[in-house]
Amino acid sequence: MRDVVILGSTGSIGTQALDLVRANPGLFRVVGLTAGGSSPGLFDRQVTEFGPEFHGLGEEASVEAAGRPADVVLNGITGAVGLRPTLAALDAGTTLALANKESLIMGGPLVLERAKPGQIVPVDSEHSALAQCLRGGRAEEVRRLVLTASGGPFRGRTREELADVTPEQAMNHPTWDMGPVITINSATLVNKGLEVIEAHLLFGIPFDRIEVVVHPTSVVHSMVEFLDGSTLAQASPPTMLIPIALGLGWPDRVPDAAPPVDWTTPQTWEFFPLDDEAFPAVALARSAGEAGSTAPAVYNAANEVAVDAFRTGRLAFTEIVDTVASVLGQHDVPSKEQLTIDDVLAADAWARTAATARIEGTP
Repeated sequence: MRDVVILGSTGSIGTQALDLVRANPGLFRVVGLTAGGSSPGLFDRQVTEFGPEFHGLGEEASVEAAGRPADVVLNGITGAVGLRPTLAALDAGTTLALANKESLIMGGPLVLERAKPGQIVPVDSEHSALAQCLRGGRAEEVRRLVLTASGGPFRGRTREELADVTPEQAMNHPTWDMGPVITINSATLVNKGLEVIEAHLLFGIPFDRIEVVVHPTSVVHSMVEFLDGSTLAQASPPTMLIPIALGLGWPDRVPDAAPPVDWTTPQTWEFFPLDDEAFPAVALARSAGEAGSTAPAVYNAANEVAVDAFRTGRLAFTEIVDTVASVLGQHDVPSKEQLTIDDVLAADAWARTAATARIEGTP
């Protein structure tokens, strides 16, 4: 029996995690639940059903919950607000099932220096796939990591054809059911850019050995190519239940976490090169990742502001990534080697102010 704390329990990751707990009462027990507060009725029902020892709404509640005794903390929070809970879980020595990629992107070395070997278990489907594939060889045998991207709802469009995209269209993802921010990030491919940085940090592979390919059906979640020319791929239907289950149970698998691929029906897997001209977010993320320090935090923060402006009709779709590029261009990356949380949060706040100023047209 594993004691589990779930942060962001009313979101997409959190509700699916609770589905897994509900289906496996002999494997997991919920000892902590927190949420942001946008769905208080749902949260109250979760607390009543699972009876955690601790529960609360808001960032401070998540920080406290993450630091409490448990076997696993699942960080399913969306956005930069997940950083402090991530650090709290690592400092407590608890296994961290990390779905909140923003905290790793922002914190970078700050997060890694606090993490013990094997303490962070990735819950993003792509990084969970990589972790599974990496079981098939030694680190020195890896030639490159290959992240797959669905291409989002606008795959095949030119940049000019993206100019009039609406929030409703951007929210209509062809293969995944996710929250609004991640869904729009998938449409711009900012999400894939964040995942490139995340893969570099999680697995220690240089950026020039991390590739992105477009795979529209999202059945192959990612691949690892080895030095002998062999490639291992992890395949399953497009569901987050398997990576969440692995995050909760790692290194063990949870039986029947999700239905497998139906091999009795015809299957066609297609892969396409990424169109960097129409979707420049991945190349921009690489440059931010290579710059290091606070640049990834600026990339993430500027994007969060731009996505909010797009959702509320104040910014065009193509201007999301243009705003991120502009803010990154203004950012002076600090030369100091040792980052602090104050450095990261200051860069985050600066980027939000700079992005807002650009969107509003103020100097």
